[in-house]
Amino acid sequence: MSLLEAVDVSKSFGGIRALNACCVHVEEGEIVGLIGPNGSGKTTLFNVMTGYERADSGMVRMRNKPIAGSSPRAVFGLGVGRTFQLTRIFPRLTVLENAHVAAQRPNFAASLGRWSATKERTRVTELLDFVGLARLRDVPAGNLSYGQKKLLEIASILVAEPKVLLLDEPAGGINPTMIAYLSDRIRDLNHRGVTFLVVEHNMEFVMGLCNRVSVMHRGATIADGPAAEIRQNPAVLDAYLGD
Repeated sequence: MSLLEAVDVSKSFGGIRALNACCVHVEEGEIVGLIGPNGSGKTTLFNVMTGYERADSGMVRMRNKPIAGSSPRAVFGLGVGRTFQLTRIFPRLTVLENAHVAAQRPNFAASLGRWSATKERTRVTELLDFVGLARLRDVPAGNLSYGQKKLLEIASILVAEPKVLLLDEPAGGINPTMIAYLSDRIRDLNHRGVTFLVVEHNMEFVMGLCNRVSVMHRGATIADGPAAEIRQNPAVLDAYLGD
């Protein structure tokens, strides 16, 4: 049984078919890459899987429980966390406050007002240390580098201890040193029991990190398998070279 899966998911926007009977699955403990040319439907699939878009047809399941059509809050509550291509942080709040609030949480202002030196605060501090931001805990989040903002977004989501984390272009726009650091953090989290589905255009990052890779083209899944096999798959090469 898959931890998280999309089965025959289709989605159109007007006359544009963004997803066409798309199928993707993630087994518990995996790091799965999701690649494809620009416009292949990867982010739309993420949006459907996490409740930000409703599919026209098909199924999304978490531990075999249907979640398609659920709100983002409900999906998050089931243990599915996600990041976005453009980081979602509160730039005027400090790093520590952002990690406590977590962008996906409701009633964040009230939560922030009630916060004290509790077990949760200890947990947040540990997570900031894990992603290398503890020394910047009192810095406004808007002052961070782009890579640091991505790490903060991940730390904020980890507060809720998700079972599976969907990362949307985590390596985009950050330098090679930060990419290597991010890869190490993902591997460490995976060893601690977090499962990952990663959308990314950086092929070196994907092939070096992921156990398995799924490939999308024109809204459909055209290949799935170990990274070494995907590199040589004629359908994958044609999809990229053809675009």
